[in-house]
Formats: sequence, structure tokens, C-alpha cells
Amino acid sequence: MCNDTTNTTNTTNITNSNCKVEPLQGVGYSVVFLLGFLVNASALRVFIAKRHFWTDTHVYMFNLAIADSALILFLPFRVWDAFFCLPRTVLCTVLIFIHFINMYASIMTTTAISVQRYLLISFPLQARSWRKRKEIAFAVCLVLWGLLVTVCAVFRKDNYPPKLWTCYERCKNLPLKPEFLVILLLLGFLTPLLIIVFCSSRIIYILLKDNNKSEEKRSTIGIVTTNMVVFIFCYTPIHISFLVNYFSKVPPNWQSVYLPAHMFLLVAEWIASTNCCFDSISYFFLLKRFYS
Repeated sequence: MCNDTTNTTNTTNITNSNCKVEPLQGVGYSVVFLLGFLVNASALRVFIAKRHFWTDTHVYMFNLAIADSALILFLPFRVWDAFFCLPRTVLCTVLIFIHFINMYASIMTTTAISVQRYLLISFPLQARSWRKRKEIAFAVCLVLWGLLVTVCAVFRKDNYPPKLWTCYERCKNLPLKPEFLVILLLLGFLTPLLIIVFCSSRIIYILLKDNNKSEEKRSTIGIVTTNMVVFIFCYTPIHISFLVNYFSKVPPNWQSVYLPAHMFLLVAEWIASTNCCFDSISYFFLLKRFYS
């Protein structure tokens, strides 16, 4: 069992004898890295080249590309850990927080995009008459990053090396603090999910009700539907796994076996990471519409 020590500052190097080589994880994250790197690098290049033509939509999409790219750039550490096992050091704590900060930045930005689309389609005249829409989008993105960094700073000790079983895995006998779990589930997932489902459903309803279904409107329905389905597919399993792992009973010999809840968490984390590839759907249609 791992010990919940209070003195967690002296954590420069802890032997990682618990780590097992996981080639399947390594291959899985390698695929996500290669595909995600190509997609996001291309998107960032086009966004930066056309920055003088940005609208508030482009600001949100650029922020989404930044979050996805940051997650992608640190995946090689996870691939290396799967094949060779990283030692449990402060670097592991940093890598865990980088991974989840960027995951929730993607969730929050996707939510902001859904709200922005809903306002533009439901209240087109009022929304387009707002001044400084691009500046508001920049401010929203900065606030989102600030909140995420603040939450991680407050709960930073929850992922210090003494509480890690391996570099990317927490000790099962040391669950997350209840308040941290509530923040992740309620504010990090359930609230964005409800907002996205509501906004997407309303957008689809409004566009389907319109008798004049142009190619652009049909394309918008397809994009909104796809984004909502991808969001649910990518992020629902990992948040269910947080709950399952929190309430699951840990047997005395848990170190020597892979618990079903633990396996579910590993698969769910990989599924969540694939979202940075699926976001390319939004990039493609946005760039095609504005820059073709």
C-alpha cells in the first residue's frame, strides 16, 4: 500500500518498481500522438497565417487547438512510460496536471463554442450587434485557463509522487479528495455536458424547422451533431471511471492485480485523449468555410 505522507516536498526520486511494461498503451498513445500532431500542427499553421481575418469563433477554435496541441506534445512521455517506465518524480506530477489541464481546457472551450453558436443562431441580430466580440472571446479563454491552473494549484498535493503507484497512476488506497472529485465531475463535466446538449439540440431544432435548408445549414447541423456525439463519447467514460474508482473496494493485494475499475480508467483515459484528433472535424469545416 502507498503511504499518505504529509511531508511531500522531498519527492525528487522514488523508485518505480511497481511499473509494468504496457506495449498496448504505448502503441495506442503513439497513434494518438502522430495523428493529433499532424492535425493540430496544420490547424495552428493556418490559424496563425490567417490571424488578421479572425472572428470570435476563430479565437475559440485557436484556443481549442492550443489545448489539444499541448496535450499532444507531452504524450511522448506517456509512450515512454508505457514501454520503459518513468521514475516517480515531480515530473510525473507536472505531466499529470498538464494532461488534465489541457483536457479540461478543451472541454471548457468546446462549451464556449457551443454557447457562441447557439447565440448566433438563436439571436442572430442581437449577437452580431455586440461590440468587441473577439476581445470577449480572448477574455473568456484567459479566464478558463486561469481557473484551471488555480484548481490544480490548490489540489497539487493530490498527485505528488508519494501518492502515485506509477508515474501516471494514483495509488488506489489513496482516493482523490471528495471536493476535488466534485469539481471534476460537476463543474468539469456535467455542467459543460448539459450546456452542450442544450445548445446543440436547440441549434439543430432551429435549423431543421427552417424550410430553407441551404448547404451551409445542413453542414452546420452535421458539425454540431458530430461535435456533441464526440464530446459525449470521449469524455463520459473517464468521468464514470473517476466515480467507479473512488467507490470501488481495494483488496489487500491490489498491487499485484489489475482491478477491473483500474483497467476501465486506463481505457477511458485513452478514449479521452483521442478527442484532440476528433476536434479536427471542427477545424476542417471552419477553415474550409472561411479560408477557401
